[in-house]
Amino acid sequence: MKRYKNLVLVAILGLGIGVSVGAQQASTVFDIEPGVSMLGAGAAGISVANGAETLYYNPATLAALPGISFSSFYASYLGLANYSALSLTFRNWGFAALLLDSGGIDGYDADGNATETLAYKNTGILFGVGIDPSIFPFIPDLAFDFSLGMRIKYLSVQIAEETGTGFAIDLGFRTTMPDMNLGPLSVTDLAFGATAVNLFGGISYDAERDSFLMDLKLGASARLAKTFFLALDLHLGGSAQLGLVYSPVPTLDLRLGVISRGTVSLTAGVGVNVEGLLIDYAFASHRMGGTHRVSLTLDFSSLDIGAISSSLRRILP
Repeated sequence: MKRYKNLVLVAILGLGIGVSVGAQQASTVFDIEPGVSMLGAGAAGISVANGAETLYYNPATLAALPGISFSSFYASYLGLANYSALSLTFRNWGFAALLLDSGGIDGYDADGNATETLAYKNTGILFGVGIDPSIFPFIPDLAFDFSLGMRIKYLSVQIAEETGTGFAIDLGFRTTMPDMNLGPLSVTDLAFGATAVNLFGGISYDAERDSFLMDLKLGASARLAKTFFLALDLHLGGSAQLGLVYSPVPTLDLRLGVISRGTVSLTAGVGVNVEGLLIDYAFASHRMGGTHRVSLTLDFSSLDIGAISSSLRRILP
C-alpha cells in the first residue's frame, strides 16, 4: 500500500497539482485549488461571497448569498488527469461534488520492471451551512456583523486495488465592515474571513489510517473605487494567495492572481455575466506548463431568461 501511495503521489505532483506531502498526511482532491472564477484571481476566496464557489472556500460566506446558484467546471491536466466539480448553493447552505480521476498510471517495481497499471480516483462530497446570528430574535444586538459556518467533507479514494473512505470538518467565520473613503478612494465590500480546515477526520484504509493536514486560513477583501476588487489569503500552513479583479463594466471581470505554495504560480481569468448566466475561464501556470478551466454558472437570483434570449439574438447571426 505504501508503495502504491508513493508512486501515485509522485505522478499527481508531476501534473503540477498543488498538493503538499507529509508523513501520514493525506493529499487528496481537497488539496487542489477549486473553482474557476476565484482561481483566475489567485484562488483568494476566504472572505469572498461568490455564488456557488463560496462553499469551496468558507462556509460562513453562505449566509451572504442572495439566492440559488449552480456551477460546474471541468479541467484536464496534461491529458493525464481529469478534474471536475459541481456545486449548488442556497442562502445559508449548499453542497458540492469534486471528482479527480488520473486514469491509468504505469506502475513499476523496485527494479524498474513494469507492473500493473495503477488507478487513482478521488470523489469528494461537501455539505456546508452558514448562519448570520442576527437573524435569531433571542440573540441581542452585536457591535459588528458576522456569520459562522460549518462544512462537512466526505472522501472516497481508490489507489490501485486499495480503497479508503473518510471525512473531515471545517469551521468558518466572516465579518464585514462599513464602507469608507481613503481620500478620493472609496473602499466598499470590505470583509475579513477565517476557515479552520480539517479539525477532525482522516482516511481509513484496510490496514492504515491517514490524517488530513490541519490548517488555518485567513482572508481579507475589498472593492476599490467600485471598479477593482482585491483579495488576499494567508495560510498558516505556509502559503499565500493574492487576487485582483478589474470590472470595466458590470458584466465583465478581468482577473489576475498569484499563488505562493513552495513555488509561485500565476493565474489569469475572465468572466462574462449575461443576465445571471456566467461563463468563466481561468488559467494557472505551474512547472510543467499550465492548466485551463472553464465553468458555467447559473445565478438564479439574477437570472433573466428573456434578457438572455434577447442578448443571444443580437449576438448570433
